[in-house]
Amino acid sequence: MTSSAKTKSQTSSQIKSVDPVWEAVRTGAQQILAAEPSLAGLVVSTVLNHDTFEQALAHRLAARLDHTDMSSDLIRQAFAEILVDAPEIGANARADLAATLERDPACNRAVEPLLFFKGYHAIQTHRFAHAMFKAGRGDFALYLQSRSSQVFQVDINPAVVIGRGIMLDHGTGLVIGETAVVGDNVSLLQGVTLGGTGKADQDRHPKIGNGVLIGAGAKVLGNIKIGDCSRIGAGSVVLKEVPPRVTVAGVPAKVIGEAGCAQPALVMDQMVLVHDRNG
Repeated sequence: MTSSAKTKSQTSSQIKSVDPVWEAVRTGAQQILAAEPSLAGLVVSTVLNHDTFEQALAHRLAARLDHTDMSSDLIRQAFAEILVDAPEIGANARADLAATLERDPACNRAVEPLLFFKGYHAIQTHRFAHAMFKAGRGDFALYLQSRSSQVFQVDINPAVVIGRGIMLDHGTGLVIGETAVVGDNVSLLQGVTLGGTGKADQDRHPKIGNGVLIGAGAKVLGNIKIGDCSRIGAGSVVLKEVPPRVTVAGVPAKVIGEAGCAQPALVMDQMVLVHDRNG
């Protein structure tokens, strides 16, 4: 075996031992390559040509965000630069991928969110935008927000603080305002709005606790706290603080019972029955 071949083999072994997410992504890519040769260009350029998960992620996002205003090469270069100062982007992206694989019954392999899921792409684009915002590159961050809104139909202000283990199921129509905070292990479905009230420039958006599930089309408005491990039913409009570990539903939303499980975001059951108290 040549020296370069030995080095490549050692590198592959190290990747497998220290980065199981990346190894799982590469395994899925090889499966796609064997089953669907027409996708060879996508699979090789996005996954198999790269040495790390971060490189593959930056490549895929840049390719999707490519535009005449800013080429994919420039975006990819900017992402590589920010990863040096914000390596947590890679760790958080792995946690989000694992969350998607665990919670989404339509996701069967680790490679699928990286290649195909725009909800995943949107949250990772936000992670880069947020890091740039904190680094003083606000205009670039706003460009990424604008472009992500166009491409993925997801609009998240770059100032928003978001935890890890996040799943955006479908993602279409999701809006999160500037002063919102989203905790760890949260699941958000399509059409969710975490919005403000009025034009005041102070803290005006919701604070979402850990382990929360927010169902499709739900609106959470104002600087209110949503307690840990609570559940917001699909189509609800939440205007008041939600205690931990309860289910709220309706317009306006009211507490209708317990959350139904320890961590609703992991179970993904957004269907609740709202009983008419008037019979």
